[in-house]
Amino acid sequence: MRGRFSPKGPAVPSQPHQYVDRRTGQIRTERLFADRIVRWLYSPIRERAPRLFHALVSRRASGLLGFFNFDVALGRRLAGAGRFLHDLGVDLDECLDPPASLNTPRKVFERRIRYWDVRPMPDDPRVVVAPADARALVGSFRESSQIAIKDKFFSFEELLGNGTNRWTDLFRDGDFAVFRLTPDKYHYNHVPAAGRVADFYQIEGVYHSCNPHAVIAVATPYSKNKRVVTIIDTDVPGGSSVGLVAMVEVVALMVGEIVQCYSEHAYDDPRDVRPGMFLQRGAPKSLFRPGSSTTVLLFQPGRVEFAEDLVANMFVQAATRFSQGFGRPLVETDVRVRSVVARASNSR
Repeated sequence: MRGRFSPKGPAVPSQPHQYVDRRTGQIRTERLFADRIVRWLYSPIRERAPRLFHALVSRRASGLLGFFNFDVALGRRLAGAGRFLHDLGVDLDECLDPPASLNTPRKVFERRIRYWDVRPMPDDPRVVVAPADARALVGSFRESSQIAIKDKFFSFEELLGNGTNRWTDLFRDGDFAVFRLTPDKYHYNHVPAAGRVADFYQIEGVYHSCNPHAVIAVATPYSKNKRVVTIIDTDVPGGSSVGLVAMVEVVALMVGEIVQCYSEHAYDDPRDVRPGMFLQRGAPKSLFRPGSSTTVLLFQPGRVEFAEDLVANMFVQAATRFSQGFGRPLVETDVRVRSVVARASNSR
């Protein structure tokens, strides 16, 4: 059809993707942004035109897609800003800045919230909290665990950096949690557990989409994307006592960068994250700019016990794209930043 993008080749079938709303227990269907384009990109085009595919998931292409999606296309929609914000599901009452100031797409996606009021955090310092408003799955590298998941989201050795990475053996046979942000979400990451930064480094990579279709189409995409790794030692005075925690912030298609902006109070005096810094649990740590992306937490074996509802929700009856290659369907739970993810294991 004239004037419309219509890639050649067979249509890629669309499957709904559902998740559990943690606050209500209801099963909801996710509205997947740019799903048709993502399904085309991760169709057999990868085999038929590998050079084109690799070009499309490059940093340059990702930046251009981000510009056209967030600076141009959505910019026109902001002429009806109120309706746009409503359709996106933005709760203006929880925003820190006046609604009138959210006058560009980037300001919407990079909005700040009164998290100290609207995202309460449990008092128990040995509780690990969600690093973001996101759709969450938990898993284990131990084959004997009921939540053992085959390498599909990532290979943890590759996720942390292949070769002589000194952290790999310490997380072997441990547990993990995957937090997938969607474009409508609040895009700040918060510190999941209190402790001192033992290491901080960046790994270069590509910009695969975090759409569920892309995850099942590409083996271990999260460990192929560009990412930032923060190793937090929580077994220190004032820490959460859950061992070492690896917080891996993964860029994705249309995410330009991850801005480190740790603030001990509200969003005041933001600082770069550096080794030796003490990070307070629940404080803002970084900002995805903009789009959807993923944060992965890795835990040492035997140090945490996941919240029971997150485990149980993975096995409810729902339509989920996380079924192929996992051995069973996996259903995500929609969680809020600073809510309970896990607790220090009682076995220690």
